[in-house]
Amino acid sequence: MAATIPLTRISTVQADGVEIFYRSAGSPSAPVILLLHGFPSSSHMFRNLIPLLSTKYHVIAPDLPGYGFTVVPAERKYQFSFASLTRTVEAFVDALKISKFAVYIFDYGSPTALRLALDRPQAITAIITQNGNAYDEGLGADFWAPIQAYWKSDSKEDREKIRAAALNFDLTKWQYTFGSPRPNDIPPEAYYLDAVLMDRPGNQDIQLDLLRDYQTNVTLYPKFHEYFGTSGVPVLAVWGKNDPIFIAPGAEAYKKDVKDIEINYLDAGHFALETNEVEVSKLILEFLGKRNI
Repeated sequence: MAATIPLTRISTVQADGVEIFYRSAGSPSAPVILLLHGFPSSSHMFRNLIPLLSTKYHVIAPDLPGYGFTVVPAERKYQFSFASLTRTVEAFVDALKISKFAVYIFDYGSPTALRLALDRPQAITAIITQNGNAYDEGLGADFWAPIQAYWKSDSKEDREKIRAAALNFDLTKWQYTFGSPRPNDIPPEAYYLDAVLMDRPGNQDIQLDLLRDYQTNVTLYPKFHEYFGTSGVPVLAVWGKNDPIFIAPGAEAYKKDVKDIEINYLDAGHFALETNEVEVSKLILEFLGKRNI
């Protein structure tokens, strides 16, 4: 008999005044892994990983406000900041009655989850960080320099420079293909979908607001480090070593504070799951299995 492919379900739930779109698979009675995506993607980035993990876990991947197919009503007057994203994710897990979970953090998903961990340290059973940064060492200088200049000036001129340089199709495609050993194997619909959704009316300003607010995550790095040390949370780093945005030293830096850590460098770029999803799934299942999570 042929092996059964786990079904990925598409759902929405109301939480924090937002209609949150999410993908899920696996038995609701199994331990939960929460997958949090980054800029400029959505839960779509986990489409290949979800079935691979759902044989043993209840896997849940929401679209953050401003991304994918999550709908934020205009009357909600949502303030797009990482504090707001965190509150929405907290409301999301509460709506699904999830009290404990391992979390996969990537890009913007990293500070969102770590802010949540500061509020609810007992909720997080493990962290899988795939280019999910929490250290100054992980900020790629070339990519972040113009954004850091925007933080310093908060000027309209620097904001428009970021809009022109970062919020376009070429940069979105570059994030997927740069550093990948097999860029031609990356399905083009991944970056086309991101680009189309990012170009929705008003969305570019959402992205610029979040890029400006990212500096508040850097300010919180010391609190994140304290959480790593005091909580004893186990951390698996599966890091695309060719990523110019969140660079490899960011993975190594976790060793300074995390007591239970494993680091694996992938021959991949920023969006490592486009080519290395099987490798990543095996590392996650082994890591969590050894810890009875």
